[in-house]
Amino acid sequence: MLGTILLVILILLLIGAFPAWPYSRGWGYAPTGTLGLIVVIVVILVVLGRI
Repeated sequence: MLGTILLVILILLLIGAFPAWPYSRGWGYAPTGTLGLIVVIVVILVVLGRI
């Protein structure tokens, strides 16, 4: 249950990290890439049953 809630929150943060405004386009993929890596790690931990 906790893993599912954590996964949903991280996916929402990932969607929110997309550079949508002109001033944030210069950031590149750093915010999205970092949150994407965290989402992948959490998915692996949920599948393995560690969370």
